Amino acid sequence: MLIRSKIMILSACTALTVALAPPVGAHHAFSAEFDANRPVLLRGKIVKVELVNPHAWIHIEVTKPDGSTEVWMVEGGSPNTLLRMGVTKATLPIGTEVIVDGYQAKDRSNRANGRDVTLPDGRKLFLSSSDSTGAPYAKPSEPGK
Repeated sequence: MLIRSKIMILSACTALTVALAPPVGAHHAFSAEFDANRPVLLRGKIVKVELVNPHAWIHIEVTKPDGSTEVWMVEGGSPNTLLRMGVTKATLPIGTEVIVDGYQAKDRSNRANGRDVTLPDGRKLFLSSSDSTGAPYAKPSEPGK
């Protein structure tokens, strides 16, 4: 009986510890990963759309001034938030030429935090990634300029 009581107390303590522990996840503040002093304007074709938690990713192929191409990963808000604002895989089909403005990653990789995406018909969709995470709103410049 003593062993059973100890197991029950240990189980209860473990459950309480897990319940009171702060949530651990991949969510981050804008300033932890992206540089507010590195606005970017990316023009290219969508090659992949990932509507995954905690942030969606839009991959676009950008043609550099020398004619070569590179793929950029653009972080958006959560899939649920984007869906409520009309951003779906249907509104961002593969091959669509888009313009994305946002901010480059601090590590200078081809990753950006997206602010807006402009579609060929001129519609602008808010990607909502930085609405409340501290990203500034500034006129972006094209990479390398």
